[in-house]
Amino acid sequence: MTAEEFISEWNNDSEYVSVHTSGSTGVPKQMWVEKRRMEASARITCDFLGLTPGDTALLCMSPDFIAGKMMIVRSLIRSLRLTVVEPTGHPLASVPHVSTQDSLAAVDSPFSCDFVAMVPMQVYNSLQVPAERERLMAIRHLIIGGGAIDDGLAQELKRFPHAVWSTYGMTETLSHIAMRRLSGNGASEWYTPLDHVEVSLDADHCLVIDAPLVTAGRLTTHDIAELSADGRHFRIIGRRDNVICSGGIKIQIEEVERLLRPHIRAPFVITKCRDTKFGETVVLLTQAADSAALRTVCEQHLPTYWRPRHYVHTDRIPFTATGKPARADIEQLVEALLADHAS
Repeated sequence: MTAEEFISEWNNDSEYVSVHTSGSTGVPKQMWVEKRRMEASARITCDFLGLTPGDTALLCMSPDFIAGKMMIVRSLIRSLRLTVVEPTGHPLASVPHVSTQDSLAAVDSPFSCDFVAMVPMQVYNSLQVPAERERLMAIRHLIIGGGAIDDGLAQELKRFPHAVWSTYGMTETLSHIAMRRLSGNGASEWYTPLDHVEVSLDADHCLVIDAPLVTAGRLTTHDIAELSADGRHFRIIGRRDNVICSGGIKIQIEEVERLLRPHIRAPFVITKCRDTKFGETVVLLTQAADSAALRTVCEQHLPTYWRPRHYVHTDRIPFTATGKPARADIEQLVEALLADHAS
């Protein structure tokens, strides 16, 4: 879907818009959401960031997914001047064209932007190219969602002169419902819910979201979380789906990845496979070929019971269209590769 196509859908007579989930834990699902709730979400974000009519915004995510759609809705609701570029890994590589809610015609103009949403991969890529890095640092409000932000990237962003935010949300909450600051003295690992949003934990320590303006009823997520002492802020530990039960020990996939990420340069993910003795075992799937070096890294930086039992090489790790690890596909790939190796 293009920006023009979504704007046409937004302006039709229907009260609903079709969206699809990212598919990070399975097959993407279609949902119908109310435009009035998308408008409410857009206003909450614009108010939180202090965006005003005439401010500039950049759309560098696909309008096929909620993150891209919501950037357009925010621009329409707050009368932002929307810039549209292809949703590539290097969105700041070329001088973009400028558009508005009434026209997407290209014009020549220097780059400047008040508001941009990116996934971590786009931010990381932009930091590697001096010209793109300079543009990235000029953005007044940069929000990052759709994936984990590792410690190294967070450290780089902490030195940025303007506001950089990590967002928390999902398709069901019409993009984010909480943010945490990554730049400046206010940098924190704790998310602050936006206005009209309250959070709690269920019996399994999964985050429960009460956001009546954007979603009907309370939403129980699969994200294991911790609440601050005042109950107002939270941080994410990992997905309930992403727990490996190995020999009676529960291992959180995201925690293993977090410990290894500063020490492994090649793309990798942690997953699991079935095991007769332990039930499940930890597997490191990587695009690196040197399994001996990876084993050394794991022995140095992981607790004994967290260390992978298998190191599996692949030419390409499966990711979703929004840049998240496709966990279900990864598990299937590992099972197939291990079966081929055994035969």
